[in-house]
Amino acid sequence: MAETSWPDAELIAAAQGGDVESITALVSGSHPHVRRFARSLCASPEDAEDAAQEALIILYRRIGTLRASGALASWLFRIVRNECLRRARPAPRHCEPPPDTGTVSAEEEALRRLEAGRVAAAIAALPADQRRVLIMRDVQGHGGRTVADALGLSLPAMKSRLHRARAAVQRSLREPERGGGR
Repeated sequence: MAETSWPDAELIAAAQGGDVESITALVSGSHPHVRRFARSLCASPEDAEDAAQEALIILYRRIGTLRASGALASWLFRIVRNECLRRARPAPRHCEPPPDTGTVSAEEEALRRLEAGRVAAAIAALPADQRRVLIMRDVQGHGGRTVADALGLSLPAMKSRLHRARAAVQRSLREPERGGGR
């Protein structure tokens, strides 16, 4: 079997029927495709490997639940996409870049941290669909088509969500900080 083609319908049907050799061949034949997709979608090579492995484990365990053999690729890609999204979380606040040595006062550093906290809070307050688009596009730096495909969106829908997310973050940052007195 060539590495560039997906397993055929007969192999998928045999695997769905519980044939152990077919399941093993199906997992092996799907691995290069799943791995390639994960590498194009996940933020790091480690996340990509983890997502690909998780998708193949799910394939192995749940091949019998697949309704149509022609849906194998889209089913696996959805699993990989979800695994990559699950791993695409904003960096913890303690991972901020170090201040410039000697040029930043304690007051400037405190203001910088306060602003970073405000940005993180504004992003966290977004609806989940907007937050995912914003993180993948602006934080992780993925291209628009990649983000749209990963999230199962059309390019215009992805752009719309990204625009709404950016506008909401900007609005949030323009508001005066709450909780402080006058």
